[in-house]
Amino acid sequence: MRLLVRNMSRETTEEDLVDLFETYGAVQSCVIVTDDETGRSKGFGFVDMPKPGEAKAAAVQLNLTELDGEVIRVKRAK
Repeated sequence: MRLLVRNMSRETTEEDLVDLFETYGAVQSCVIVTDDETGRSKGFGFVDMPKPGEAKAAAVQLNLTELDGEVIRVKRAK
C-alpha cells in the first residue's frame, strides 16, 4: 500500500522516513519528491509498505505526529 506523507521538513531524508515507518512493518520503498531545478525536497513523499494492515496502522499512528520539527500528515495515496 502506498502512503502519502505531507508537510515534511525540507531536512527530512528518505532514511528518516524508512526508520520511522519500519516501526510498523516492512518498507518496500520510499521516495521524497524533489524540485528538478534545485534538488531540494518539496516537503512531501511516498512510502510503500507491502502489507496493507501494517500500512494502515502506520498511517493512523503517524498522522499528525512530529518529525524534524514539523507535524506530518499521513494518508493512503490515491
